[in-house]
Amino acid sequence: MVGIAQAGWRDMVTRRDPPADSLLIPGEGWRLKMSKITTELLLERAVPRSTRLRKIETLNLSKLQLKTGDLDPRLFSRLRHLQKLDLSDNLLDKFPNSLTLPDLRVLNCNNNQLEDVTALKQFPLLEELTYENNVYLTLNDDYKVMFLLENLRLLNGKDITKLANHVRHVHSRKLTSKVTAHWEKFFRDQLPEKYTAEQVKSIRKKFLKSVQTNVVYGPSSLSEFTRWRVKMIAEEFLSYSLGLELNSDTESEEKADENEEESTESPREAAEDVAQVTVTPSKRKRNHSKSGAGNKRSKSQANTEEEAVVNPRKSSHVQDDPAPDKPRTSNQPAKETTPEQGAEGTQKNGEQFPKGQSNRRSSQMTGEQKSQEQDNGVVTLTPVKNSKRKEDVSAEPLHFLQCHSKGNSREDFKTQLWSCVFEPVLDSGARKDPIVSSSRTVATCGGESVCLIDCETGTVLKKYKVATEEFFSVAWTTLTMVISDSRKKAHNILAAAGRRGIVKLIHVAADFCYGEIKAHKKPIATVCFSPTQETHLFTASYDKRIALWDIGIPDCDYNFKASQLLVLEAASIPLRIALVPTCPEQYLLAGCESGCFAWNIKLDKGEKSRPFEAIFQFPDDESMTTSHRVDGLAFLNDDVVVSKSSKPGCIYLWSWSRSFDAKGKGCQRTVSAVILAELEWSTTDMSYLTLSTCPAKGYVFCGDEKGSVWMYNLSSYTTAWGSPKGKRSERRISPAQILQWPELRVNGEQPPEILVNNVVSDPAFTYLVVLTSVNITAIWKKS
Repeated sequence: MVGIAQAGWRDMVTRRDPPADSLLIPGEGWRLKMSKITTELLLERAVPRSTRLRKIETLNLSKLQLKTGDLDPRLFSRLRHLQKLDLSDNLLDKFPNSLTLPDLRVLNCNNNQLEDVTALKQFPLLEELTYENNVYLTLNDDYKVMFLLENLRLLNGKDITKLANHVRHVHSRKLTSKVTAHWEKFFRDQLPEKYTAEQVKSIRKKFLKSVQTNVVYGPSSLSEFTRWRVKMIAEEFLSYSLGLELNSDTESEEKADENEEESTESPREAAEDVAQVTVTPSKRKRNHSKSGAGNKRSKSQANTEEEAVVNPRKSSHVQDDPAPDKPRTSNQPAKETTPEQGAEGTQKNGEQFPKGQSNRRSSQMTGEQKSQEQDNGVVTLTPVKNSKRKEDVSAEPLHFLQCHSKGNSREDFKTQLWSCVFEPVLDSGARKDPIVSSSRTVATCGGESVCLIDCETGTVLKKYKVATEEFFSVAWTTLTMVISDSRKKAHNILAAAGRRGIVKLIHVAADFCYGEIKAHKKPIATVCFSPTQETHLFTASYDKRIALWDIGIPDCDYNFKASQLLVLEAASIPLRIALVPTCPEQYLLAGCESGCFAWNIKLDKGEKSRPFEAIFQFPDDESMTTSHRVDGLAFLNDDVVVSKSSKPGCIYLWSWSRSFDAKGKGCQRTVSAVILAELEWSTTDMSYLTLSTCPAKGYVFCGDEKGSVWMYNLSSYTTAWGSPKGKRSERRISPAQILQWPELRVNGEQPPEILVNNVVSDPAFTYLVVLTSVNITAIWKKS
């Protein structure tokens, strides 16, 4: 099978090869060559060469692998007459705030890793600026520099004089008028005639949060710039128009709460045309930790959009496939919520990867705010008791997002969300430690879209959409790609698959879907990458086959070749797959519609198509049976398997080694699973509510048919189970805690029946991501 490169996507995104010089070190391969700025280097790089720093007018510092810390303000302050500076093809992520280049007129920052442009305001005489191929900068950043640099004429080679004047004057007047109106309508009466410093501080903070959320102007693709300007205008309004300037320094506090300000919504301005997303968690009374705070993530932030597909349960996705014993009913849409209208990126071949802002808000709200929001007909959240048991872990509801809606529909409570996986970190050394093997970024899929979400801020960082697709599964891998001139760099690649049987390969940092693999003729239920072979991808399909693919490594032009290495024949539809941790290149487990199976996947064996090697029996009342649907499957550690079947109220933990070793030699042998314990779970017979594990912390998670999350702390059991003669736990193990679904209300009514399709934690168990049947992604944070 040959991978199909999608050249048309290049019109949407700009691909940047990280500029770097490199050296070939014998025995070690390619290594980056680092440079340090010195006086001698500056003199040598001057055009023409100079003997004194103060005489340099043109300076070329390109292709030196410079990072932000290499720009020494003390050294640059001596470049008093510098007018042209070339910093292209480096590794800068921002500018120091005090470079002191008072005469700088031309600046080239192409091919870097810039995340923010506001520090450029220190160059007020700048006339020409280029920063192309900085993948984290967006249209919002273009507008920021147009406002900040009054003398700027050329931006990335284009004359922006007229547009910049509009931004600085017309746009600013409109926003100032809206900010003033917002104060008059919602906050003027809250300020007493005689007020204390504390009252001023409180109302200032509330107003800044509210005005950034509710004042909307211009296209939604510029919402980040608008919020940035609104905050600036609001601060000036408070200080100069009303004299509410505090003597105490509140800047540090505002910066610390920057994410909370962006995510907290106070009463909405009724006249605004663009409604805001309002799925809102409320503060739970028993805890005092603050939700929603965190460092601002500036990489590729974007406006939230809500597109998804209305679909039945996965068993009925394809009409000619077996239906479940008890299919779930379709959920009816609840009454109106108020989604934020996001901007769409350029569309090509029915696919998009727009940037967006999340549909989330901080969980901290006052009673007055809740009351006012109910009056405005928006979604509110009422705190509920978490569990009757004594809890050994405390978790706060952080964000409730509605970012997979179909066609931005505010009434879409039908879209099913299926899969989520945390992004791995790129530091190969850190990845060896499971506690630090992922970031706080999670990929989620459901309906026609895949979203990347920052769990701390609730920001939807990126979104990928295929109008004719229905995504069921996502998986990450890290590929070491050759960039150019034989230089190599690690990049995270996201694979997404679903109804069409096609695997999409997405280079996330470049916002680029670089190809697809036509893996199956029927829908793909789940995908996973090998932990030892970065290019090996398993796809499990409704055609009753599991295929192993080598997706190849794309070259600098994104040309790649995918090949099929193996086909595993299943007796029924595979729903979940897991590679055995102690031998991931030899054995694969799969939970299927008719049981749990194991295959030998070692590639040195001759046959390319293989039947299963073992089928596992599990208790069923008073006997053992192989005939049951296994819709949950994961490893708790190197040996303990956690599986959930269609038997109500039970999740089994069993030993892989002790079960499989009993098989002996031969093929397609029936083996009794060596049960270690049973977990108490919901008595529902509802299918496809899958489970997950957090091996580093010894936790198992599983959602239920009521929106709750059952959490089991098994760290105290694993040592005993690991012994060769470890005994089975006699009693069912109760959950350490049950996180109950908060009472979300839309216009005073609850959304329809909420089923938890999937729940996943990061390796350190800091965040818990809950995917539901009603198009809501819930993010909890461990307190």
